[in-house]
Parts: sequence; structure tokens; C-alpha cells
Amino acid sequence: MCIRDSYLDFEKPLAEIEGKAEELRAMARQNEEMDVEKEAENLDRKAQDILIDLYNNLTPWRKCQIARHPERPHCRDYIKALFPEFVPLAGDRNFADDQAVIGGLARFGDEPIVVIGHEKGSDTKSRIERNFGMARPEGYRKAIRLMELADKFGLPVITLVDTPGAYPGKGAEERGQSEAIARSTEKCLQIGVPLISIIIGEGGSGGAVAFATANKVAMLEHSVYSVISPEGCASILWKDAEKMREAAEALRLTAEDLYSLGISDQIIEEPVGGAHRDPEQAIESVKAAIASMLASLNSKKPKDLINERRKKFLKLGSKGLAA
Repeated sequence: MCIRDSYLDFEKPLAEIEGKAEELRAMARQNEEMDVEKEAENLDRKAQDILIDLYNNLTPWRKCQIARHPERPHCRDYIKALFPEFVPLAGDRNFADDQAVIGGLARFGDEPIVVIGHEKGSDTKSRIERNFGMARPEGYRKAIRLMELADKFGLPVITLVDTPGAYPGKGAEERGQSEAIARSTEKCLQIGVPLISIIIGEGGSGGAVAFATANKVAMLEHSVYSVISPEGCASILWKDAEKMREAAEALRLTAEDLYSLGISDQIIEEPVGGAHRDPEQAIESVKAAIASMLASLNSKKPKDLINERRKKFLKLGSKGLAA
């Protein structure tokens, strides 16, 4: 059994059981005469039952916590596993290269594609370098440049969304953050190639929409997608960020809710316990989903792809979800 480096607060009962099983095995390694495997296996079974029970009864706020889990596979992990011939392209040809956005040419199987995604980073140093996945205007302009390249050469575009939102700093606003997001969203609607978006973690506000105005939008089972974070919503509505649980309920931000509303086209199943417990299985599930969606779009003409994408987003809001 693998002991996680970090548990979420609602996983404390699971952490205790898994910790006890590991302690028994550590004692056995130090004393070969000790036979504790049966007791450890009993604890493993108990831990698995607890895990299944916890993840069968997740609240929207707990889904948010899972979507933000530090050990969850990030954009770089998906690119390394799914696009082995990835060639990164940097910069917006105007100001700088935004490390929060990764993009470039790649192959998916035998098919040449363009891949674009948010990268949060995996440790303190890389998180600071990547600005925790919060893109600046030059990140969105880099994405626009890559989408124009894909359109010119007839390459499908795959986007991997994982951001708490676009960076709201003073410099970003001075360099036209809102305009860059709007133009990236506009470019998504204009390109005559298949555009597929996968929400792999957090889909935060316009910073996510700028990559996810796609023909097909799929969400991992425990990902979230909303106009604002639960903490931000609670601060505005109730002047109290601690009411984030109530805000998460009200925002309808889970994959299940968004599928019901017609915003998401597909829910990609995650391993029991979330993608961070078995990244390889989660990545394989994403691979299968991308292959299926690409197959359904590749035969369509550019004009049809553009029209269908436009109609898809004009229809949003026609489905209601009872409070």
C-alpha cells in the first residue's frame, strides 16, 4: 500500500488506518521474526472500505479540495505521458513567455496536434515560477498564436485546463488581461479545426473559458469549473470566506452538475480516491476520452466545426438546474 504524502482534512480516518498498516510493516522490516502481514492486510481492506465510502459521498467543497490536491497529475504529467513528441513553443511575440501556460506541437498517437495547457507546478520553486497556474496576458496571447498556427496547418487543438483563474495583478491588468482573455475566447470560436478541452483540475472563471470554448469539453470526475472560487463567492455574498462550503453548493461547480447543465459533454472517470492515488490510470482514462472525441470530430469540415461550436455556446443557459 502506498502512503500518501498529504491527506485532505476529510481523509483523516483513512490516514490513521493506512498509517497503522505502514507502521506494522516497518516493524516487520526491522524484525524478520515478526509476522504482521495478516494484520496489515486486514487494515488495508478496512482502509479501502473507508476510501470507497468517503469518495461515494463527496460534497462539492470536498470535490474542490480534491481538484486542488498537490499530488494530482498536472499538465506537464499529461503531456509527458500522452504526447511524447511534444515540442514546446514559447512567447507571445510581444512581451514575454508566460510559464503558467505550456503549449506546442505534438503527436497524439500518429496524429500531429497542438496542445495548450495551464501548469501549476509541483513544488514550491516551480509553483512560484508557474505563478500557481494563473496566466498573465502573454500566456493567453501565446495560446492565440498557437491556435492560429493550428488553424493554418489544419492541426486539432487539445487544451488541458487547470487554473484557479487568470492572474489579477496590477501589471497583468496594465498589459490588457481582460482583452487577452476575450481574444483567446474569440480565437477558440474562430478556428476551423477540432478543439477539445479537458478540465483536469480547477477550471477557474474566464481564465479557464479562454481555453475551454471548445467543440468538446470533458471534465475529470473530481474536477471543478466555475465563474469564481467558493472562497471568493462566499466573501462577496456573505462577507465571510469561511462559508465556502455553502458557496460550493450554490455554484453548481462539479462535473455532474455541469454535465446536467450541458456545459460539459463528458465526465472522465477517476480511480477510487482521485487521480492523485493512481495518476497512470487517470491519464489512461484521459487518453481514451481524447481519442474518442477526436475520432468524432476529425471527419467534419472546418465550417461545420465552427458552426457547431458557436451553436453549442449560444445554447448555454437553456437548461436549468433546480436549486
